[in-house]
Amino acid sequence: MAEGGVRPRREQDGLIRSVRVVWSCVFALGVCAVALAAIAQGALSIPRFVSLRSNEVNVRTGPGMQYPVVWVFVRAGLPVEVVATFDVWRKVRDIDGVEGWVHQNLLSGDRYGIIVGEVRTLTRTPTNVQPVAMAEPGVIARVLECVGAYCRLDVEGHRGWLLREEIWGVYPNETFD
Repeated sequence: MAEGGVRPRREQDGLIRSVRVVWSCVFALGVCAVALAAIAQGALSIPRFVSLRSNEVNVRTGPGMQYPVVWVFVRAGLPVEVVATFDVWRKVRDIDGVEGWVHQNLLSGDRYGIIVGEVRTLTRTPTNVQPVAMAEPGVIARVLECVGAYCRLDVEGHRGWLLREEIWGVYPNETFD
């Protein structure tokens, strides 16, 4: 180093270049992280069914903590339909068609459905009509898989098949296991 703490020009230029390279790398990593987050968020289809992760989920009028809570869901596992997204917020719709915004951390990809219509009979297989259990309208069941016109459910430990049209929480042509 030269007298008085002043660096020679060549050494200073090298240091400036090194700092620029480091900041360029940091910026590039930040851009990549934002792009990956956008891709991951966009990878999930809209609309889609999810379930509530908690027994107490605040539903807001808009996507943010500054918006008022309009009601509170009080049942973990309740299926809801995601109809829109904004950042970490999901606009959800319940079985009655009521919509509001929920933070993504309060939602789960676990699939549940609500029995609709009248008392339904779960059968051993889609083709075997031997009854396994009876389920009343409004009962929430874990959806294990859907194939063709039927879905396999778990209703309080009783596993059986039900027509998908008798369940709110699955789409008509959706297949999953």
